[in-house]
Amino acid sequence: MIRFVQSFYVKSAVEPADYPASAYPEFAFAGRSNVGKSTLINLLTGHHGLAKTSSHPGKTRLLNFFLTRYKVEDSDEVGFLQLTDLPGYGFAEVGQAEQERWRKMVSNYFEQRTQLKSIVVLVDIRHPADKKDIQLLEILRLREIDHCIVATKADKIPKTRIVKTVTALGKELGLRSEPIFPVSALNNTGLDPVFAWFHSKLS
Repeated sequence: MIRFVQSFYVKSAVEPADYPASAYPEFAFAGRSNVGKSTLINLLTGHHGLAKTSSHPGKTRLLNFFLTRYKVEDSDEVGFLQLTDLPGYGFAEVGQAEQERWRKMVSNYFEQRTQLKSIVVLVDIRHPADKKDIQLLEILRLREIDHCIVATKADKIPKTRIVKTVTALGKELGLRSEPIFPVSALNNTGLDPVFAWFHSKLS
């Protein structure tokens, strides 16, 4: 299993021409506004000010790129990968023009970022599957983009209900072989399976 040992903000961009050059595999984080993308990135990297969080959903309007050095546990093996925080979607106060801008920005990223290895799709474990999450997963399947699902805020439901809730959520989302990982940023739990998933994609 790997651990992220050092991470840096690289740059923010909108257009493909502004994406940072990179020879490393890239993993993007996608989900509704306020689902906890920036929080998860900070949690995984152990760098709590790396990705900016906000109490106002929809704050992230750019593609934010980060470089991360990782180490394989019980080994001398080290390497680099990139993390990308995608703008959140589904925030009611964002107008139609802004939603279309998001769609175009993310579509360009999916099509033109050749380093893209996989997408981490975040959903809120407390709520039934959202149609926008389902639509995103359908897009990823059509484009044959590898992905997993992280169910955030697992501390908000009883531990005894987590397995049942995750199973039901997976069915609602129409998951096939895609893994779904319950994670709690508050309790710092559920990260080991996520790190193991990252490692499997780098092997």
